[in-house]
Amino acid sequence: MELHDNIMVTALQKKQPNWGGDPNRPNDEGALIWDISDPVNWKLLSHWKTGSTGVHRLGYPGGKYVNLSAAVPGYLGRIVVFLDISDPKNPKEAGRWWMAGQKGGEQPKLNVTFHGPAIISDDGKTTYMGYGPAVVILDISDISKPKLIGQLTISPPFGGIPAHDVLPIPGKNMLFVHGEATGGGDEPNDLPACARPITTVAMIDIKDPAKPYLASIFPRPVPPKGAPYSDFCEKGGRFGPHNTSLEYHLPDVQKQGDLIYLTYFNAGLRIYDIKNPRAPQEVGWFIPPTPTKRYGPLPYDKLVSQTEDVLVDTRGNIYITDKNWGIFILGYTGAGQPAPMTE
Repeated sequence: MELHDNIMVTALQKKQPNWGGDPNRPNDEGALIWDISDPVNWKLLSHWKTGSTGVHRLGYPGGKYVNLSAAVPGYLGRIVVFLDISDPKNPKEAGRWWMAGQKGGEQPKLNVTFHGPAIISDDGKTTYMGYGPAVVILDISDISKPKLIGQLTISPPFGGIPAHDVLPIPGKNMLFVHGEATGGGDEPNDLPACARPITTVAMIDIKDPAKPYLASIFPRPVPPKGAPYSDFCEKGGRFGPHNTSLEYHLPDVQKQGDLIYLTYFNAGLRIYDIKNPRAPQEVGWFIPPTPTKRYGPLPYDKLVSQTEDVLVDTRGNIYITDKNWGIFILGYTGAGQPAPMTE
C-alpha cells in the first residue's frame, strides 16, 4: 500500500501456494483506491483490475499517477502500468512499458517480471526501476509513450530476483540497487540459501543516464561473535537482501541521505554508510532473536528470523517487520545519523 495526502492505494494479488494460498479459493485482484481523509473510516472510491492475477507492488508519491507492477493479459510476467487517478473514482490507464519479448508474439520470448515500485524523479519526467535482470531508466515526459533512456543488465552474474528495487541518492548521481534473495526455505525441499548465485547489493553510477554502470558492491554480512553458525548460509531460511526504505517522499519519513537501511532476511537489518558511494561501509545491524512460535509456513526448513520490511521516520525510529515476530522498533545512534526533525 502507498498513501499521500487523503488518498491511499492498496494492491491485490493472487496468493502463492507456498505462502499459504489456496488455488481453489476465489481471489480478487488489482488496485483499490481509498479516501482516508477520516483515517478511522476509510471510503473505497474505486477498484481497478488487471484482468489477470493482479498487482504485486505499487508506487504513489502523490499527484496524478500511480505506478503498478501488474500482471496484464497477453504478457509474460508483470509489466509497469501507469494509472491516472486524477479522478480517483474513475482510474484510467495512462501508459505502460515492458521489455521487448514480454508481449505475446514478440521473439525471443522473455519471461521476466517487474517487481516494483518505480521511483519517479521530482520533476515527474524520469522513472527508475529494478526490472527483472536489469536496472532501467525511462523517460516518462509523455507518460502515454515511455521511452528507454538507459539499461544495465546485472544478471548474470547476480541471482535471486536480481533487481528488486532501486533508490536514487540525492546529490550523488547514483542509484542504490538490491535484489531479493531466494531459496533457503521458500518452499518444501528448497535449495539452501547459498546454493544459488549471490544477490545484488550495489551502487550504480547514473551521471550519464544513457550509460549506467556498476560503481561498487556492498560488503556481505557476517555473523556476530559467538553465533552458533559460521556464516548466515548455515543459519537456515533465506539469507540475502529484501527491502529498503523507499517512502522518503512522505512527510513523516526520513529523507534519503548517506545511510542505507536494508533488510537481509536471516541476517536481520543492516545499515550502510554511503557517504563515499564507491566504498560503502556497514555501520550497524540488528538481528531479531530466534522466533518461539510459528505463525506461517515460511521458512519451511527452520524456524529462524526472517526480516522483511523497513521504514525510518523523521524522529529516527526504525520500524522492521519479521515473519514470525511482527514489528520491532529500533534506534541507530552511530555515525551519519541525521538529526531528528521536530516538526
